[in-house]
Parts: sequence; structure tokens; C-alpha cells
Amino acid sequence: MHPSPAQNRLPLSVYGLLALCRAGFEKEVATELEAFCAEIGMSGSVRAQPGQAFVTFESHEAIDFAELAEHCDWRRLIFARQLLPWFARIDNLPERDRATPIVAATRQAGQRFASLMLETPDTDEAKQQSGFCRRFTVPLQHELEKAGAFREGAKGLPELHVLFGGTSTAWLCASLPGRAALWPMGIPRLRMLREAGSRSTLKLAEAIFTLLTEEERNAGLRAGLRAVDLGAAPGGWTWQLAHRGLRVTSIDNGPMAPSVMATGLVEHVRADGFTWRPQRPVEWMVCDMVEQPTRIAALVADWIATGRCRRTIFNLKLPMKKRLDAVEQCRAIITKRLANEGPFVLRMKHLYHDREEITCYLALRKSV
Repeated sequence: MHPSPAQNRLPLSVYGLLALCRAGFEKEVATELEAFCAEIGMSGSVRAQPGQAFVTFESHEAIDFAELAEHCDWRRLIFARQLLPWFARIDNLPERDRATPIVAATRQAGQRFASLMLETPDTDEAKQQSGFCRRFTVPLQHELEKAGAFREGAKGLPELHVLFGGTSTAWLCASLPGRAALWPMGIPRLRMLREAGSRSTLKLAEAIFTLLTEEERNAGLRAGLRAVDLGAAPGGWTWQLAHRGLRVTSIDNGPMAPSVMATGLVEHVRADGFTWRPQRPVEWMVCDMVEQPTRIAALVADWIATGRCRRTIFNLKLPMKKRLDAVEQCRAIITKRLANEGPFVLRMKHLYHDREEITCYLALRKSV
């Protein structure tokens, strides 16, 4: 980090990390969070409760925010939607005046912030607070400004996240610009278009923004490039590519939605996605087939290793138990198959539109 002006220095001390996730995946996040903290030399204890849709790590000692926040890219944990250093926890929030204790804790932390985001876990109980968060954001920002703890849009200042873990509890967290999730709570606001054919199109749309860099999107999603969609029917993933101007060969014995075929950029081939091969290399192979994850991992690795495609986005359908074990088995299969092909990029993420699965991006580094 470059030194900031004196008024923008980051004296903030933090006491751990907070990760948001889908309810039911707390165990996986806790395991990942523990390993992540060990990797960066942070000692403490992880706390997770089934169904609460977030996990916390409490450090044994205070940590410099700027130092910790550099590591906290939310993409580093597969099953986390958001990853934030936290600096205060407020219990027993008064129902009629939540602003006063939040402002007091922020002032005590000694840090000014440039933006404000109010978040809740993704649970039915917490969703009831979403309306309150929308109404409360502007009044809370005004109170923070009056207290000298907020300077909207100031360069070099972090973002303040207030997570309401319940009606009477708030976690105060901070993030450096560009390190937090792209959307509040890690939940994208994507619109389902009728002509897309199926809601699975939202999964690929989210993956494109989550797993690819801007440079990769610009290079790999240009109109006229060729793609293959394995297990395509009814065409949600195919439409997502054709909508961007790519020419798609859709492989599936099932029928495609008429609206997808109407793009004029799709060729439907009735064949088995595991045995069909293109006559010439393509830019993309995407795959959302319902199959054993190890079998999908072997398939996509083979497409990359043989040069049939330059890049691939694919889903791994995970078992209800031992999800992380299944992920590591797939990672090992891909690593072994590409061992003689040079360095590769493999990004894995449990997206908001995923259920019992993760979505992945794979490419050789020379193709990126």
C-alpha cells in the first residue's frame, strides 16, 4: 500500500474475521477460515453455529487492519460470500436507537470511513431486517458524519460494513476498496430474462462476474468467438453466451428452448456430452451436467489439456457430506491431468445461485 495522507491513515485495530455464507455451509466455511488464518499466521478460534449463515474467527490479539485487509479477498474462500475484518461487536442494541451505540463504537475505533454498507445473514429471520437496513442507511451515515467518523467518497479510506446478526446484535467490519464482495451480502441482483430458457442462466451470469477478471471477460467473451455447452438443454447457459455474441454448439439429447435457438447463434447437436468432441478448438467449453464431480473434473481437465478449449466454466455437484473432501478430490484430478501442461488457473466458488454445488473456472495461464 502507498502511504496515505495523514488524515486518511488507517489506525484501526481489528479482532478477527467474519465470513458470510449460505445457511447450512457453516462447517465448510469454518474449516476454510481456520486454514486461511493459519496460512497468514493469525491465531485464535473459529465460531460457527448451524443455520446462522455466517462464521467468525476471533483473534487472540488485536491486529492492524491495513495489514490483515490486504489478505482479505472474499474470493479466497470457496464457500464464503463475504470476508471481512471485524473491529467491534455490539450486543443488546436498543430497538429505538441503534445508531448511538454503532456511532460510539466506530468513534472509539478511531477510524474514518468513506462508504457504508448494511448487511444481514442470508436467513429467513435476517431477511425481515432488509427493509430496516434500507431505511437506516442514510440516517446512520448522517450520524457518523456528525461524529467525524465518515467522509463520503474520500480516497484511501475503508468501507464500513454493519452486519446485523440478529435484532439486537451488530458486527462492525471494514474492507479496503475492491476487497469486499461485489454485492451486499455477496448476493447479486441479476434479472432473469424470459428468453434465457431457464433460471440456470443466472448461475453462469454470476460466474462470469465472480470468477473472471475484467481483462478475462473482455478477451474471452468477444462476439464471434466459439463455445461449446455440454449438457445444454434447455439452454440457460447457451443463451448467456449467445446473448454476448458467441457462437455456441449445444450438446444435449434433450430439447432446447425455442427462444434460445431464435438467437441464430446456436447449433443444437443431440449427443452425449461425455463422448462428443469438436472438430476444431474453441474458446470456451461450459458444463452444467448433473454427474459425479470427479467425472466432471476429469472431463474438463481433458478438454483443457488436449487444447479442445482455451477456457472452461463448469459445475461440480457435491455430496451432502464431506463437501470439502469432494472438492479436493476434484482439484487433485485436475492438477494431475495438467501436470505437464504448465501453470493453470483454477478458481472455485460457491455462488449465490448454486445449491449443493460449486462453480469453477479453469484455464492454462498461457491462455489467460
